[in-house]
Amino acid sequence: MSADFDSALRVHAYEEAAGQLRARLGQTTDASPDHRRLTALDLFRAAPREAAALFYFDATQSYADIDGLSDRLAGVFARKGVGRGDRVAVILQNVPQFVIVSVAAWKVGAIVVSLNPMYRTPELRKLFKDCEPKAVICHDDQWDNVVPAADSVDPELVLWTSAREFQMRNDARVLPDPGAPPPAQALTMVCAEDAPAPPAPVLTPNDIGLLLYTSGTTGVPKGAMLTHRNLVTTALVCRDHFDLNSTSRIFGVAPLFHITGFEIQMVAAFAARAAMVLTYRFQPQVALDAFLEWRPTFIIGAITAYIALMNQADATSRHFESLIHIYSGGAPIAPSVIDAFAERFGRAIRSSYGMTELTSASHLAPNEGPIPVDPASGALSIGRPTSAVDAIVVDDERHPLGPGEHGEVVVRGSGVMAGYWRKPAETDEVLTNGWLHSGDVGFFDENGWFYLVDRKKDMISASGFKVWPREVEDVIYGFPGVREAAVVGAADPYRGETVVAFVSARPGAAIDVAALSGFCRARLAAYKCPVDIRVLDDLPKTESGKITRNTLRDSLRSQ
Repeated sequence: MSADFDSALRVHAYEEAAGQLRARLGQTTDASPDHRRLTALDLFRAAPREAAALFYFDATQSYADIDGLSDRLAGVFARKGVGRGDRVAVILQNVPQFVIVSVAAWKVGAIVVSLNPMYRTPELRKLFKDCEPKAVICHDDQWDNVVPAADSVDPELVLWTSAREFQMRNDARVLPDPGAPPPAQALTMVCAEDAPAPPAPVLTPNDIGLLLYTSGTTGVPKGAMLTHRNLVTTALVCRDHFDLNSTSRIFGVAPLFHITGFEIQMVAAFAARAAMVLTYRFQPQVALDAFLEWRPTFIIGAITAYIALMNQADATSRHFESLIHIYSGGAPIAPSVIDAFAERFGRAIRSSYGMTELTSASHLAPNEGPIPVDPASGALSIGRPTSAVDAIVVDDERHPLGPGEHGEVVVRGSGVMAGYWRKPAETDEVLTNGWLHSGDVGFFDENGWFYLVDRKKDMISASGFKVWPREVEDVIYGFPGVREAAVVGAADPYRGETVVAFVSARPGAAIDVAALSGFCRARLAAYKCPVDIRVLDDLPKTESGKITRNTLRDSLRSQ
């Protein structure tokens, strides 16, 4: 049997399984054809010029302000030869400049490359070599990291900007101290020049709008190529699902350089003609103050952010009363955390699922009603597939599975990336005729609710038995005083691998390791129980709030 014929059979089986699930959910095919003609820049330009676009500490920028500043920057880009298909590296936190630079890049047909400001020179050098940016914009306090990395690719333009610009409050709790300005041109000086943007090249929905590197928590970062169609489709789905409109205010919990922040905060705000509330980066007390000042209506972020908010002694239900919808994504959610948040603030956190390669959300829980918990594993459902995607579950031979059967989650839809930048082999590993193999193990029930078990690469094999870290972590989260938990496998000469748990305590609490061990033994099979429990002050995380199990595994190997 030829490889092409085998692939065709597989795709046919996938489509048949997806059709059966759509029928189960009562869904039809994507009913939003208008997105097929639009770009993310079109969404931005459709917003009323006088409407507020950004609230940043004590300042407000309108869509007209962002439009004018980005016009000037686009003019500078064009003069420097930055044009259609070129890459513009944006290494910024949640500041107005992030939005200005992204829009300016699109105005000349360029691709935004969003990079984590926490990257150091060696990391940036590798990524710059991969994407070869023609322009780079970073914060002033990153200059010494960025410039040595950029020297290897010699971009046409390198600009710096300060997080203290575009506001006057200068909140020392979160904004870095001002230092000596770098010996180069500042972004604000460029934007002050009288340089109107040239006529933009015609963008199409198939053009790459964003090159976003995967977090690297499970391997070497790869640049996901997200088209304007990807960005627009998901933004419109999120706008409609979250009831976003011109009166909405989206609080920036997630970093804009992360897919959740870029897509569900920024591009969805454009789609809804709404405003974003930005505070440089997430800091729990600053966030609580901003809740009272700017009265946001929607937030979405990693569950660790909500845990941090619960750990603020002065946080009350009053801080959350303006919020219409509260969602979490990016990492599994323990039901016990959901319950604790609801008991404390009287508000429900809703679940979601997505990934960079899917342009963020592919599954969302409805805005209201109970979210089921799988009685066997204790896992909270991640929701149901959105109207823009088909989702199925397949076994190790990539045969579709039915309700209740565990396998890899596979997704198709207009949010699926075009591929990995300059990595055709890696692209072929995860994409089959538009179907993305997520690497996440899960299942769906008779009602079409999906549940995640864990990452395939995180599975622990203890004496031949499969142990999914997520299941053990959910149990640990139910122990009094536990703030965060992560479970990994450690090499064991007898069992192959053994289970190790890392935990951190809530403020003012202490973890009794012996008591926690007994708590696990009473609730888990013996082979699933941690044989080693280590208490840390804090668990390592990505900037978007995901706990990095690979960092913990590496620490064990080094010992």
